[in-house]
Amino acid sequence: MTVIVQNEGVRGLLRGLGCAYVYQMTLNGCRLGFYEPIRQSLTTTLFHDPKVQSLGVNIFSGATSGILGAAAGSPFFLVKTRLQSYSPFLPVGTQHHYRNALDGMKQIYNTEGVRGLYRGVGPAMVRTGFGSSVQLPTYFFAKRRLVRHLGMQEGPALHLLSSAASGVVVCCVMHPPDTVMNRMYNQTGNLYNGAFDCLFRTVRTEGVLAVYKGFFAHLARILPHTILTLSLAEQTNKWMRRVEDRLLSNPLKEKL
Repeated sequence: MTVIVQNEGVRGLLRGLGCAYVYQMTLNGCRLGFYEPIRQSLTTTLFHDPKVQSLGVNIFSGATSGILGAAAGSPFFLVKTRLQSYSPFLPVGTQHHYRNALDGMKQIYNTEGVRGLYRGVGPAMVRTGFGSSVQLPTYFFAKRRLVRHLGMQEGPALHLLSSAASGVVVCCVMHPPDTVMNRMYNQTGNLYNGAFDCLFRTVRTEGVLAVYKGFFAHLARILPHTILTLSLAEQTNKWMRRVEDRLLSNPLKEKL
């Protein structure tokens, strides 16, 4: 951070921010929006009771919603990664000079077509599937345990602790595929034949711990991100339920 600020100013730390917003809205809209409908549908089909909590169903629902979000948001993550990697003062690795996110997408499409925009989508789906498979299940698991064993009440403190536990687990599970995905996004040409080839070559040349490079920087990003996302999602759901109670009739709410 110090090196970037010294050479590029604070704006250097915020490269790709606009594209990151679009990516996060797309990704988390799918992850948080699809999780509960998928979980309820599977639980009702398998156990005939939507209130049953099954760890396997929860993990599958989280992974599925994450994969859908990653597929939808992959082009934005690609451009965001390249915008962030570009440095006019200290170029490291492959450099892609885009004026903004839209210009980046135009350049990629003109030179590589639609397939270029979805470069690395496979690792992105694996990475987000891994993270999502544990994020929401861990959050609700921690929440139930804190209520049961510590007697915590529904509120900001419970949401904070539950989401913090979820963030640590997510980072541990998601970081190796995250490393592979970023290397594939930032390659020039076809350096790697696929996600497993990238993983194999990284481990062979740099050792097993290479897949955890940048772990603490990732944790510093994902922990507050997870805490804010899940805590604000709880508050948003409460607000939406109040709006629905005022605007919708009881028969309509039961159908929905």
